[in-house]
Amino acid sequence: MHSKIHWAAALSLAAVVAQPAGAKVIDQSENGFTVAHTAQVAATPADVWKMLRTPDKWWSKEHSWSGDAANFWLDSQAGGCFCEKLPDTGSGLGSVQHARIVFAKPNQMLRLSGAFGPLQGEALNGTLTVQIKQTPTGSAIRFDYVVGGYMRFKVGDIAPAVDGVIGEQLAGLAKALGGALPPSRDEKAAADADKQKPGTDANEAPADEGPGLDDVAADLAKDDEVVAPR
Repeated sequence: MHSKIHWAAALSLAAVVAQPAGAKVIDQSENGFTVAHTAQVAATPADVWKMLRTPDKWWSKEHSWSGDAANFWLDSQAGGCFCEKLPDTGSGLGSVQHARIVFAKPNQMLRLSGAFGPLQGEALNGTLTVQIKQTPTGSAIRFDYVVGGYMRFKVGDIAPAVDGVIGEQLAGLAKALGGALPPSRDEKAAADADKQKPGTDANEAPADEGPGLDDVAADLAKDDEVVAPR
């Protein structure tokens, strides 16, 4: 399967390939892990939401089952499907459910429940929360993916691979919206300060903050809807 090949490649290369600046496995245990990515774009929340609803324009074909991003679709209502059509190979059309929509608040938040790629074959729950917040220059976008349950992968191996794949999808979304904005001076200063802290790993971040966030994006991570949805 196309998706398995590329996820497997990501898994084997995770230890040797440098992750993007925003890549963070912010928490992990023997039962699961959490990854978070953020980006700033020069697009309105409404434009981000519109693009988010069309994964065929930004979700990587390299992490599909069919090898063609045109086969993705997303019904952005609670109960809706982030799904993919599989080509007819002689026995009829097939399909894949990547995730199910569990929360949809236009221009603000989309939450999906699903284990992506090879995680689908494990006894896992995965929750991807996408948050959008207006900024003076456009919008801040944050992806949080929380995975837990039983799996036959080693968490220490699969977490960095999944982190890279989720980061790749946010990068694709930002690119489709005109490209990610460079980090602000405050973001750079904060990142440099973190690196100077004694005993601090530059690849780690507190669980309530995302990687390289400015004040606006940090607010997303502390949003009550993320911590304790009503």
